[in-house]
Amino acid sequence: MTQHNSRFENKIALVTGGTSGMGLAAAHRLLAEGAQVVITGRDKTKLDDAVAELNGGDRVLAIRGDVANLADLEALTTAIRERHGRLDVLFANAGVASFGPFADITETEFDRVVDINFKGVYFTIQQTVPLLADHASIVINASWTLHRGMPGGSLYAATKAAVHNLARSLAAELAPRRIRVNSVSPGYIETPMYHANVAAEAEAALIATVTAARLGTARDVADAVAFLASPEASYINGQDLIIDGGLVAAINESAVRSH
Repeated sequence: MTQHNSRFENKIALVTGGTSGMGLAAAHRLLAEGAQVVITGRDKTKLDDAVAELNGGDRVLAIRGDVANLADLEALTTAIRERHGRLDVLFANAGVASFGPFADITETEFDRVVDINFKGVYFTIQQTVPLLADHASIVINASWTLHRGMPGGSLYAATKAAVHNLARSLAAELAPRRIRVNSVSPGYIETPMYHANVAAEAEAALIATVTAARLGTARDVADAVAFLASPEASYINGQDLIIDGGLVAAINESAVRSH
């Protein structure tokens, strides 16, 4: 298999929510392929731990901030401008999970989830677009739930559908600068967020719905993000890449047999 170990040589990449899970895996992948990587997160301790794990020396810049706070986003763009002067790759990954019956969603919870999952993505891109070089790439983290309804997922899925629609709209709007905008839709991916929202006793039933018969890994998503951000995906724009082991598109044979 061809090894892509320098696709991002001399490129500057920003990963929001880069302290764990899919964000940290993407930062690892981009760093390994030559990029200088900027990561963000709200927790200073987790940021420090991520920097230590990445072990990239001065090729890693960590900036504490909340994507739902415009002042933090302005500080982020200022720091990137002063350190690097530009961006070539943006992985808008920061997000939160929220699951519960439609009738039980409060205004407070609605505002929290929309602020991070949609407003945060929207203004992260708005603030960083002036830094993006022509022919840069934006990848937004969406979710398989924008493709298939799930009980208890109305609020979360709506925010993810919103960010994919944003990807399509910006693919058109940023076309004069040849900036590509795509999204990824992970399925059941084994991350700290997954374990915080899925009880251990429910895991076997979830896996039974996946054609690949396993959970995805953060690296599975990182591989897809790196592909979409790379020159190899230069003719892919405004698309959503579903990384779900077949959850949305196919029926698990063992599940059929059980019926």
